[in-house]
Amino acid sequence: MKPFFPFDPDTLSIESKRAKELGVSLAADYQSKKPYHYTSVDNFLPEEVITRVREEALQMGDKPAENMSANENLKTSFNPDRMPKYSKAVFHALNSRPFIQFLEQMSGIKGLIPDPYYGGGGIHRTNTTGYLDIHADFNHHQIMNLERRLNVLIYLNPDWKEEYGGSFEIWTDDMSEKVDSFVPIMNRMCCFSTGANTMHGNPEPVNHPDGEPRLSIALYYYTATWEEGRVAQSTVFKQRPGSSDARSHEATLRVVREFVPPIVYRKTRNLLGRLRRR
Repeated sequence: MKPFFPFDPDTLSIESKRAKELGVSLAADYQSKKPYHYTSVDNFLPEEVITRVREEALQMGDKPAENMSANENLKTSFNPDRMPKYSKAVFHALNSRPFIQFLEQMSGIKGLIPDPYYGGGGIHRTNTTGYLDIHADFNHHQIMNLERRLNVLIYLNPDWKEEYGGSFEIWTDDMSEKVDSFVPIMNRMCCFSTGANTMHGNPEPVNHPDGEPRLSIALYYYTATWEEGRVAQSTVFKQRPGSSDARSHEATLRVVREFVPPIVYRKTRNLLGRLRRR
């Protein structure tokens, strides 16, 4: 089967015209989705490309988990600049002009800017019992002063089944409905627009029978639309109804931040942080 996005496996190149056409082919579906725009494409990249990236990701081994909390467990990441040569080149290709043009045509968002720092992106690895609760992402790139607009995830897990956990879930902002769910199978791409209320995550713990980690490529894209005086949002977690998901104060803080002076917001945040640690 031919890949959807046919990068040349050796040069990792594609003609801009073809990339734009592929974006147009997904535009109606992507831009019609609710509660926010998203899509999923299977067999996304050439098999040789995705297989080599998986092999190099596994070669990196494991390392201590990052951001360990009640809302995030046993997840870590590898910056592409520290990856082997081929994987690094793949990330550069996914930040290149043709891929940006593909994303712009699909999403309708013009002026997308890739992140050369890969802040929060790279290869994501979640080990057995690991999870990431439902959340909305941080929305501001501090170094470049840009607004976050798109996430691209490409999964690296052969023969993964739903019962192995780790499915990517999309929820409404009020957490009344799980709108969609995607098993993180090998070479499945999920892309979605990001904003203050774009709730998503992989809250079901990874449980592969052979102890295999859940692996993915993660890339974020921005626009130069950040307005002076706007307050940045950190990651906001929310509980699924009827679940044992940990409570997070971030949703409360998001409301407080809109209506109180900065000094009151900081004191409230510090107080809630101390309460949470008890």
